[in-house]
Amino acid sequence: MDRRVGFIGLGTMGAPMARNVSAGGFDLTVWNRSPGPAEALQRDGVAVAESPATLAAACDVVVIMVTGPEALEAVVASDRGVVHGLTADTLVINMSTVSREATLAAAERVEQAGGRFVDAPVSGTKKPAEDAALVVLAGGEATDLDRAEPVLRTMGRAVVRCGGVGQGTDTKHAVNLLLGGMMQSFVEALSFGQKRGLSRDTLLEAIGTGATNAPLYALKGKAISERNFEKQFPVDLLLKDLDLVLAAGRESGAYLPQTATVRECVSAARARGYGDEDMASLIKVLEEIDRLV
Repeated sequence: MDRRVGFIGLGTMGAPMARNVSAGGFDLTVWNRSPGPAEALQRDGVAVAESPATLAAACDVVVIMVTGPEALEAVVASDRGVVHGLTADTLVINMSTVSREATLAAAERVEQAGGRFVDAPVSGTKKPAEDAALVVLAGGEATDLDRAEPVLRTMGRAVVRCGGVGQGTDTKHAVNLLLGGMMQSFVEALSFGQKRGLSRDTLLEAIGTGATNAPLYALKGKAISERNFEKQFPVDLLLKDLDLVLAAGRESGAYLPQTATVRECVSAARARGYGDEDMASLIKVLEEIDRLV
């Protein structure tokens, strides 16, 4: 089994994911654009690479968890990018949520350099990342997925095999389409209940008891009740993902009217200054409107 794992991207999700890879017994090397998160891991005995290229040269498996298509292209294909350090049969696993086009472009660059590629974005936020309870949505050749799975299992409670490279990304887009719609519907239900004089606790109990019961609503209902908007899945990233979904929908001819409306609601939250807060802060937009009417 591959033992030397490199991890690129130590943000809100990446840092705990990397720690779980290390805790899973792999020899971990990390790289991050800003040095602080890497230094925190270095104090715990994790090796830090000088560049994505030097990281790739030292590892059997390279995991990438960055914020978007531009960051993925930079760490893969820049002058000091991963492709310049690949050795024959190095496995690159992209866990970032990007467009299908960016996924396929990264895969092509990796494969041209002699490496192998797995497309494996995740469903889950900061807390599941910390708890190694993410759901990994993996696309790639069966033999590459077999190689990737021991590493992925250190970060996730499930690995869903979605098909070929690009289909992990498409599955993630479908999941986040649903997530955005669920979140907006949830805050609207809470806003409606408040305007009708309902007890929020009673309404949350009703939502959590019947057909609408969902872990998302239990988690976000508690956060809203406690006014805790510390980011788990921030508004900025939800907006980015919905933009990716709508672009993919236009490309494929999918009609997504509700998603387009939800995207504008999320954009309003960002415009109000909540971009770096958790998506539960969508409730604040409705609260502000309610005070005006």
